[in-house]
Amino acid sequence: MWPGSRVLVTGGASFIGSHLSEELIRRGASVRIVDDLSSGSRANIAAVQDRLEFIDGNLLDPNHASKAMEDIDVVFHLAAFHGGRGYIDAHPADCSMNMVLDGIVFDAARRADVETVCYASSACVYPTLLQNDGSGTLLREDMANLSAPGGALADREYGWAKLMGEMSLRAFHQQYGLNGSVCRLFTVYGERENETHAIPALIAKAFVRLDPYEVWGSGNQDRNFTYVGDVVRGMVLAAERIRDAAPVNIGASEHVRIRDVVRLIFELTGFRPRDVHYDLSKPVGVTSRAADLTRTQKLLGWQPEVSFSEGLRRTIDWYYSTHDADSVRSTLPTLLTERSAR
Repeated sequence: MWPGSRVLVTGGASFIGSHLSEELIRRGASVRIVDDLSSGSRANIAAVQDRLEFIDGNLLDPNHASKAMEDIDVVFHLAAFHGGRGYIDAHPADCSMNMVLDGIVFDAARRADVETVCYASSACVYPTLLQNDGSGTLLREDMANLSAPGGALADREYGWAKLMGEMSLRAFHQQYGLNGSVCRLFTVYGERENETHAIPALIAKAFVRLDPYEVWGSGNQDRNFTYVGDVVRGMVLAAERIRDAAPVNIGASEHVRIRDVVRLIFELTGFRPRDVHYDLSKPVGVTSRAADLTRTQKLLGWQPEVSFSEGLRRTIDWYYSTHDADSVRSTLPTLLTERSAR
């Protein structure tokens, strides 16, 4: 369906959005990006900048949203106020504004007669109780459900806003016939990600040879780190195959402890600090998070292909080859909580 399709990627100069834009171009789509560059960068799309249309604009302005939707067939909606745990804990009001942003985007899409919208949601929509009970539960799509008792206990303002975004897209589908799909993304990592997220934060600390090396939390918390290339592939499949605005998990089913991530980073970088300090005062989020892929495999035939060790190696190689140690060292405290500190 992609050759000749006119596709809009909101937040397309961001971490995931830039990889998605490259993949869509590779598949023959005509790509337009709208991004206010609050966390994205033109450098992220430098390799394809002459093969896409770029609009510098804030989608909270309905006029920008309407302009971006002109003559578009498919929308991938990734624009959002978002970041890692350090960011979302420190910016609750910003994260809550995603509810406004999503409504504007969906309304502009239906007014422009867009064929389908693929919405980038988050594993943060799942009830936190299921991720803090020590059971290592694999999260199924039906476990986050606004209509079921106990099914709505999302992770802070960011998680609630994403859950409301899912509800909003379903409402537009029911009332106006706007086709859509919802991708619940789990702990994405890879090249171009910023240091508010765990993987680039831990790599950055090794890069500047921080000693004592600081880890937020006990290190026993785990996540299902999912490589960005796999996530992009899953989103493209969801846009192709889901039309009823139903959610689908895009994430690994493997639990990986943070302390094991740290160990592998030391192995891959050759950095050996004298001391590793586990800072229990820092925000860490839920105890455990990983995806049940039963529905994903049934609907999309999707599962991750890049192993965590390989994806981590690629991310380290990118980070070490594109960053300056003195610059990272001088701005590291800000980088860990702000989406752009450079």
